[in-house]
Amino acid sequence: MAQTAAHGKEHLRWCDACGTLLLGESCSRCGSEGREFRINSPGDIRPCMGDSIDIVMSLFRESFGTDAPLRSRQMFLNKVPGEDRADEIVACGAVIAVMRYDIRRKRLALELRQPGAELFADHATRNVVSFAGMSGHLKGKVVPGSNVTSVVGEFSRGDPLILRKGGKVGPGVALESSADLKGAERAVKIRDLNAPSGIPTGPPSDPDVFVEANRTHMRQIQRRAVREISKFLSEGNRKGLPVTVSFSGGKDSLAAYALAAEASDSVELINIDTGLEFPETVEYVRSFAARHGLRVHTARGNDGFWDNVDAFGPPAKDFRWCCKVCKLGPVTDVIDSEFPKGTVTVEGNRRLESFARSQIGFVTKNPFVPNQINLNPIRGWSAAEVWAYILMHRLEYNPLYDRDFERIGCYLCPACLESEWANIGRIHPDLFGRWDSHLREYAERNGLPEEYADLGFWRWKALPPKMVQIADEMGLDLRPKAQQGPSMRLTKGASPCAAGGYSIEAIVTVPRVRDFSYVEDALRTVGDAKYSDDYEIALLRLPVGRARLFGGGQVSVNSPDPRNAKAIFERSVKALIRAMMCTECGICAKGCPRHAIRMDGGMRVDPDRCNSCGRCERSCMVVHYYDRLMQGDAKDPSATLKR
Repeated sequence: MAQTAAHGKEHLRWCDACGTLLLGESCSRCGSEGREFRINSPGDIRPCMGDSIDIVMSLFRESFGTDAPLRSRQMFLNKVPGEDRADEIVACGAVIAVMRYDIRRKRLALELRQPGAELFADHATRNVVSFAGMSGHLKGKVVPGSNVTSVVGEFSRGDPLILRKGGKVGPGVALESSADLKGAERAVKIRDLNAPSGIPTGPPSDPDVFVEANRTHMRQIQRRAVREISKFLSEGNRKGLPVTVSFSGGKDSLAAYALAAEASDSVELINIDTGLEFPETVEYVRSFAARHGLRVHTARGNDGFWDNVDAFGPPAKDFRWCCKVCKLGPVTDVIDSEFPKGTVTVEGNRRLESFARSQIGFVTKNPFVPNQINLNPIRGWSAAEVWAYILMHRLEYNPLYDRDFERIGCYLCPACLESEWANIGRIHPDLFGRWDSHLREYAERNGLPEEYADLGFWRWKALPPKMVQIADEMGLDLRPKAQQGPSMRLTKGASPCAAGGYSIEAIVTVPRVRDFSYVEDALRTVGDAKYSDDYEIALLRLPVGRARLFGGGQVSVNSPDPRNAKAIFERSVKALIRAMMCTECGICAKGCPRHAIRMDGGMRVDPDRCNSCGRCERSCMVVHYYDRLMQGDAKDPSATLKR
């Protein structure tokens, strides 16, 4: 696919003779090079399948009284930016509409586009408005009710319309209901209006046609992926490490498995059961492995989420503590115990999935899983290519994809959309109910409005602009009224000390879940640490200053200069948080190159092995609480500790 950077558009091709999307340079079925059309970036287009087809068809029936132009036609969906779910609907080689989820009304709505208006103009039995008496460039203009000449069907304010003016047709939006339209000063907004371009509708099409049209292209990228894996296993895997596939039960890991199985005859699966998986996913992984005679190494999160959620609060897109507790910790345990010499793991990571993966290479390593080498053979594939591969080889896929799920993971993942959460309520009211009840109890304890749960505000700690706008429009105050988790009161910022140098003082309150002696162990990862059990005081000594941490919450720091005072304060408070709020996930221990850390009711550090490199701090999820504590001058991200 070619990208037009200036407009954020992706150029794709459509075979009018076969009625389907082309992924390569030409159609394998008829030889046509196809017709070019554009979609919005990043362009991770996917086939419209199962319940998604029914949903799209019902939206057109609801809006225009018919779905006739789309019957027996191949449709594709392309995710675009929006308040929540927003998918371009592609049919007949054009974006005919955008399907958006309205968070406030809790329903999907249709935004018609020019090709969609042309496609449905001669079939619609409702939501059609004709007008006259306006000239010039009309796109974006408002039609007064006095210019409306006819109204077909009943509709409400905000509904999509097909507009007609002479020989032109286009999409519009009702600014008033059909009953009040002709008397309104502002009746209809014109989205677009043009003479029909004659979009080819093409013949009936289905997934089999899609596969046949793209068979040559898919064979090419399949061979390339298998060659990459085979070459690494023969040349890069000098230790002869066992080959595994990270098998989540999703479409990408399914494609990764099939490619790995073609490249190696001894593949095993690593599956992470976070304790928050859909029942369908758990059963799918089990039955898939049984049918193919595969050994599955399962990393289990068990009740890790529910055991920690009261301490950390609901996870968020910008605070995914759950991933380390329920995924990273358990999988490192499994790899350490079952693959002590290491493993080469084939994964289904794709660049189009997220910005974080946009630069991913073929070979990667997770610094927190040191004895695992990851291969990413489908990193450059689109979702449509993944599905073409699955359909071409008739691989059995997770049935949830036919239930209008684009992605499959933990059912209460904060990365999910509010529309997906509504879908979970439709399919699994029991799972929905447990988490919904917890969110409502959390909101009540913290003085938050019911919309915190109802509209999905819980999915962020720091709200993005789109959610801030919704909150402002609704007059919602989403600041917790009750303190949850650690808190801090800065009593003295970085200021000159009477005894010389600079000092910082604060009261830091953290949940006390273990003996205060664990603070000494955490401070050892920063520098030289001592602890007095009689007085519950932990001392940190560094060449550039020192800190005292008291069991009552007082933290006092001294240093010759303010910059180091701030840096020592930050590291000391992070150590306090790590000591008291440690979940014993073990990620820090597994990532320590000197094996200085062990889990024993919390984090214990061997002073003879630890060199205070700070690597364990960077891997710890609970240190994120530090940024939530800091305000004003107490926070100086540029401060660095000089040794």
